[in-house]
Amino acid sequence: MALPLAGVKVLDLTRALAGPFCTMILADLGAEVIKVEPTGGEMIRGWGPFKEGISVYYLSVHRNKRSLVVNFRDPAGLELLREMIRDVDVVIENYKPGVMEAMGMSWEAIHKINPRVIMCSVTGMGRGGPYEDWPGMDQIAQGMSGLMSLTGHAQTGPVRVGIPIGDVVGGMWAALGVQAALFQRNVTGVGQLVETSLLGGLIGLLNVQGQRQLTLDDTPGVAGNDHPVICPYGVFEAKDGPFNLAAATNDTYAKLCELIGMPELITDARFTTNALRMKNREELKPLLNAKFITRGKMEWTLDLVKLGLPAGPIFNLKQAFEDPHISKAGMIEEIDHPTLGRLRVLANPIRMEAMQGKSVRTPPPLLGQHSREVLREFGIAESRINELVGKGVVSEVEE
Repeated sequence: MALPLAGVKVLDLTRALAGPFCTMILADLGAEVIKVEPTGGEMIRGWGPFKEGISVYYLSVHRNKRSLVVNFRDPAGLELLREMIRDVDVVIENYKPGVMEAMGMSWEAIHKINPRVIMCSVTGMGRGGPYEDWPGMDQIAQGMSGLMSLTGHAQTGPVRVGIPIGDVVGGMWAALGVQAALFQRNVTGVGQLVETSLLGGLIGLLNVQGQRQLTLDDTPGVAGNDHPVICPYGVFEAKDGPFNLAAATNDTYAKLCELIGMPELITDARFTTNALRMKNREELKPLLNAKFITRGKMEWTLDLVKLGLPAGPIFNLKQAFEDPHISKAGMIEEIDHPTLGRLRVLANPIRMEAMQGKSVRTPPPLLGQHSREVLREFGIAESRINELVGKGVVSEVEE
């Protein structure tokens, strides 16, 4: 069975994280992604930490792609890209608004070159508002979306999410939009412009907290490690460290109370409904922790899960990646890298018959590793490739 996006050719003009994360998803699903890098390489190659001189940041988002190096400052390089657009299905960029227009590759220009092409544009703030020209970075979007105001504790105030969630989510929305546009093109025969942004992507994630504000004009604050509307649901303290549990119904709450040997809490007037438990959370939580502190977090987890309650220990990344379930469930994969040898990488979490249990097929490419190969496939004669390389329009930085 062919991969879901087999036959889809993507010209990847993105950089940093949101755009590359989008194209990585498409590549995982089988699209042929040609990552076009400027002379000297995309900026993310210079971001640490490093393994034998190779950016770990770069390794994290560029699997299953091929690298073509083009001098964006040379008009001949831009002309080469416009020529390639005739034979691709998707063009993806995440430059500041106006940059693609300055390079002669606005949506109107690209659509004229290839009416079937889909163009995806990821910006920081989104078009149409007074901030559309602002440069966009993940933490700026986290703050402006309101997400940071929900994350943290009363003592800390707003706290950023521990990964660049704005970039990641923006890339995921973009990949979803591209796939929808490809599906619609099967009906219309015509491509279209797909747009999203870091800010819009995070706004779109606010779900119940966002609707709470819009419907009730009730502004939530930092949630800490407790669920904003369910109790008990959050972090509790076992003998060897913290763990999470959720008792989202009266039935599961009763099972929890029986398990810890405190059945009297079931009928305690302070805790008989979720609304009352929420109101009196600061009284209930110490009572539960006084029991939890007597045993280990995995012991409690196993007993809770047997009763049908969601629970799990809180791991650091070392512990998570050493956990037998995470490895056996295929959440980590291995690939041979041309200079680093055997490389463990994060897997795509989507499971489909067509993917045959594996999402990582090729390692993140070396800079310019596929320049000649890609141009040959676009029908460019060897003599012209030699000329482009000789003039520095195209680079073969690494073999």
